[in-house]
Amino acid sequence: MGRMPQLACAILGAALIAGTASAQSVEIKFGHVGEPGSLFDQTAQEFAKRANAKLGDKAKVVVYGSSQLGGDSEMLKKLKLGTIDLALPSTVMTTVAPEFGVFEMPYLVQNRAHAARIRDGVIKPILAPIAQKQGYDIIAVWENGFRQITNSKRPIKEPEDLKGIKLRVPKGVWRVRMFQAYGATPSPMALSEVFVALQTGVMDGQENPLAQIYPSRFQEVQKYLSMSGHVYTPAYVTAGRSWTKLSPEVQKIVKDTAVEMEPVALEIAAKLDDDLLGKLKAAGMQVNTVDKAAFLKASRGVYAEFAKEVPTGQELIDKCLALSKNS
Repeated sequence: MGRMPQLACAILGAALIAGTASAQSVEIKFGHVGEPGSLFDQTAQEFAKRANAKLGDKAKVVVYGSSQLGGDSEMLKKLKLGTIDLALPSTVMTTVAPEFGVFEMPYLVQNRAHAARIRDGVIKPILAPIAQKQGYDIIAVWENGFRQITNSKRPIKEPEDLKGIKLRVPKGVWRVRMFQAYGATPSPMALSEVFVALQTGVMDGQENPLAQIYPSRFQEVQKYLSMSGHVYTPAYVTAGRSWTKLSPEVQKIVKDTAVEMEPVALEIAAKLDDDLLGKLKAAGMQVNTVDKAAFLKASRGVYAEFAKEVPTGQELIDKCLALSKNS
């Protein structure tokens, strides 16, 4: 009989140890497509460092960059399945809800101060609830950045210069339409596939923020960098099905830290833009400015189509533009 209480204690002790181990081994998987040194990488790593300091042994945010958990579309599916916990989608959100296409409108976002007002005045109150209905919980809004055009053929100064250029674009209908309007031949492709496509000539060019261009080493296979700044894309810190399985305390720490990172992401982005332009020039890229008025004129049709096809399209455009007047 004396052995039974002893055995019970041993079982209970083992259960408690297992429980402690499982609490410590809660891994919050955070995936993104950025290469080491990119804006995505820097913001995600800083976020993980801050969150983990607060989480202690409750859970641990582990960042998986460089498309280790898949491209943007694949990670959206994994969020739905609950096999990853957080992702950092950008343009691909237009495949979740057409309203996100408002950020595909050329030259809509004037600067980062304007972007912050749009984040608080449009994304969080209007777009985040739409995404939530589709099973995606946007817990914070960071940055992908102002996009520039690179190619191996010629400097792009006006839309006409894009005629005949095979251009990689991210997944999403509006970027395709925009560059078709400019005369290019755009093709959607995962970021992880772009370097080889440029290297082999399958694609002549691509468009991305400097904070994706340099870490992706596109300067090794592209001669011309045209500072078009044609689109500013937010990046959405997005949780999926597994989010609700985390304890309320862990959820709060993670969300609060992601929100705390919002202004930090904008600061890192601004600094990267300055640093990387110099590095891209030093790497031998020929840099030019573009005729933004000509690009804006060529963009009118895209604005008109968005306003016509998306029920609240014009309203979203107007809300974003109204917030620029406070700049």
